[in-house]
Amino acid sequence: MKKRIETINAGSLSLKDSVIPILIIGALFFIFGFISWINSILIPYFKIACQLTNFESYLVTFAFYITYFIFSIPSAYLLKRVGFKRGMMIGFWIMALGAFIFVPAALTRTYQIFLLGLFSIGAGTALLQTAANPYITILGPKDRALQRISIMGILNKGAGVIAPLLFAAVILRASDADLFKQIPLMTEAAKNVALNELIERVIIPYTCVGVVLFGLGLMIRYSPLPEIDTEHESKEIATANSGKSVIFQFPHLILGAIAIFLHIGTQVISIDTIISYAGSMNIGLLEAKVFPSYTLFTMIIGYILGILLIPKFISQVKGLRIVTVLGFILSLLIMFLNSKVSFLGHTANMSIWFVVLLGLPNSLIWAGIWPLALDGLGRFTKLGSSILVMGLVGNALMPLLYGYLADVFNPHSAYWILVPCYAYLAYYAFYGYRVRRWF
Repeated sequence: MKKRIETINAGSLSLKDSVIPILIIGALFFIFGFISWINSILIPYFKIACQLTNFESYLVTFAFYITYFIFSIPSAYLLKRVGFKRGMMIGFWIMALGAFIFVPAALTRTYQIFLLGLFSIGAGTALLQTAANPYITILGPKDRALQRISIMGILNKGAGVIAPLLFAAVILRASDADLFKQIPLMTEAAKNVALNELIERVIIPYTCVGVVLFGLGLMIRYSPLPEIDTEHESKEIATANSGKSVIFQFPHLILGAIAIFLHIGTQVISIDTIISYAGSMNIGLLEAKVFPSYTLFTMIIGYILGILLIPKFISQVKGLRIVTVLGFILSLLIMFLNSKVSFLGHTANMSIWFVVLLGLPNSLIWAGIWPLALDGLGRFTKLGSSILVMGLVGNALMPLLYGYLADVFNPHSAYWILVPCYAYLAYYAFYGYRVRRWF
C-alpha cells in the first residue's frame, strides 16, 4: 500500500510543529555549505595534480555555479511535478552521481571528467536550493521567515569553515610541501607517478561522500517532512493572481532576483578577494589567509542578531532596510578611509576592516529578500524560487568583474563595484519589493 505523504498549506505550521522540519532542512543547508565551500581547496589541489593554468583551475567554480543558471527553472518544473520531498531526494542522488564520477576522473587523472562530476554536484545542489529555500521560507509563520533563514545561514557558513579544513586534513599530508616543490624538477615518468598518487587520494573520500548523499536522499524521502502545498492559493492570492500566466508578471520577484544576483556577488567579493587585497598591502599569504575567516565570523554575528531581533524588536522589512544601508555606507568607507591601523596583530590599510565588516549586512540580505520576493506568488512559488536561485550565478560572474577592474585599475579601486550594488539592494528594500505592476 502506498504511503500517504502529509500535505499542509504554506505558512500553516505552528512554531512548535515546525521545529523538526527546520532541523531537517538545517541539515540540508549545512550540506550546501560543505559542498560549496570545499571548492576553494579543490582549485589549488587540481591545479597541482592536473598541472593546470590559473584560468583552467578556476573552471572548478564555473562548472559548479553555472548549474544554478542552467537548472534552476527545470528544477522548478520537476518540483511542481514530484513535490518538495521527492525533489530533494532526486537532488541528493544527482549530487551522489557527481561524487562517484570523481572515481574514474581520479583513476585517469582527467580534469574534464572532474569538471563533469562538479557539474553534476552543482546540478543536484541547484535542485536542492530550489526546493529548500522556498520550503524554509513558507514552512512557518510569515513574520519569522528571516529568523528561520538566518538559522540556515549559520549552518551554511559553519560548514564553510569546517569543509576546507576537513578536506585538507583528509587529502593533504605534512610532506606535501616538499613534494610540490620537487614536482617541477622530476622526470616526466616520476612526475606522472607522483601526480597519480596525489589525485587518487580523492577516491575514498568522494566514494564515501557519494554513499552518504545517496543515503540522505532516501532519508529525506521517508522523513517526517510535510509536503507543503503551494499549488492551491488562498482566495485573496487567487484574486490578485487572476489573469497572470507567466512569472515575469511579478515585478517584485524579478527585481528580487536581480537583488539576489548583486547580493551574492557582493558576498563572494568580500570573502574571495580579501586575501588578494591584503597581498596588495604587502601582507603575506600565511598572515592573510585568516581574513576570510574574519568576514565569515562577522556574518555569523549578523545571523545571530537577526535571530534575536527579528521579528521581536524589528520587522523583517526594517531589518533588510537597515543592513542594505549599512552595506552601502561600508562600501563608501572602503573607498574613502585609507589610513594604516594595527588591529588583531595586523598592520594594514583601514579599508580592509570595512571589507571584513561587510559580512555583517551580507548575513541578513539573502534572508530578507526571499520572503519579500516570494510574497503572493501562490501557484508560481516553485518557479519563482528557481528564478531567485538563478541569481546565484553571481558567484561565478561578479568576482570575474572585480578581477577585471583590479587588473585595469588596482585591487582597491575595484571595490567601487560594491557601491551601485548596495544602492540597488537598498532600493529593493525600500521600494522594489512593493512593485506589483511594471507600468
